[in-house]
Amino acid sequence: MVKIGNIELGDFPLLLAPMEDVSDPPFRALCKENGADVVYTEFISCEGLIRNAQKSVIKLDIFEKERPVGIQIFGANLDSMLKAVDIVEKSKPDIIDINFGCPVKKVVSKGAGAGILKDIGLMQKLTYEMVRRTNLPVTVKTRLGWDEKSIKIVEVAERIQDAGAKAIAIHGRTRSQMYKGSADWAPIAEVKNNPRMNIPVFGNGDVNSPEKALEMKNKFGLDGAMIGRASIGNPWFFNQVKQYIKTRNHIEKPTLGQRIMTAKRHLEMAVSWKGEKLGVLETRRHYSNYFKGIHNFRPYRTKLVTTSSVQSLFEVFKEIELNKQEFEEAIV
Repeated sequence: MVKIGNIELGDFPLLLAPMEDVSDPPFRALCKENGADVVYTEFISCEGLIRNAQKSVIKLDIFEKERPVGIQIFGANLDSMLKAVDIVEKSKPDIIDINFGCPVKKVVSKGAGAGILKDIGLMQKLTYEMVRRTNLPVTVKTRLGWDEKSIKIVEVAERIQDAGAKAIAIHGRTRSQMYKGSADWAPIAEVKNNPRMNIPVFGNGDVNSPEKALEMKNKFGLDGAMIGRASIGNPWFFNQVKQYIKTRNHIEKPTLGQRIMTAKRHLEMAVSWKGEKLGVLETRRHYSNYFKGIHNFRPYRTKLVTTSSVQSLFEVFKEIELNKQEFEEAIV
């Protein structure tokens, strides 16, 4: 039984990774319904929270049906991060996660995200102080190191654990790699196999098929998988992985009808959350992924990303349904 603090997650849990402009409440809810054991918010700037910046504050919103849910924050200034913890607690998440892994320049340049991998002592201190500040379990997401010459992830994980973190998720690339090349899970396995480690160690990076998830579990012996890009436009991926691990058989790909239903529900939740204008606008980025791999779908895809009202979008969905048989045969 894998646990984060007192939260029981079963054997080899699947976690939805925090993804900017993707992991919002509607998408998290869909992933939870389709097998995700824990979901994380988009990463939130501590500085933005203490300035009460609307762009940051709205990311604190949680749907009850998402739980257990973790709110992820990033920063490098201790005072700001502690104030942010106080703000985050008011949203009543189940977990607070610290982002020590984002490789993006605008984050790293401020010493936050993966930038903190240059100062392991500060990473440990920030974690320790945040753990002391809250009664919620604190987890950490990070990378193997700053570059291939400075991979000290075994030491980093030990120090994160010593600081009181209840779990660590490790992306199998360095900051210098960004998202290029292949993720290396061997160093993550070293962390898991370290006799000193007793908190869950989750792997992240290139978990893009059920087979890869099974490999992470059986070959590398990790406690669970954090899944990011493979879930975009494919919230069904979590159940696909679980079914494969259990039976070694693949679930059939979602039908066009299932894709339409999911896209409609995503739209409805987004509009309920943010209102029609923003809900319609922000759901557009998901349609290409929901209907990916369907031949001759471009005219409908264009309509979906240019239509500006809920009623008109539902008319487009109805039109797609009327032509469902034509497209079902074209799903690859």
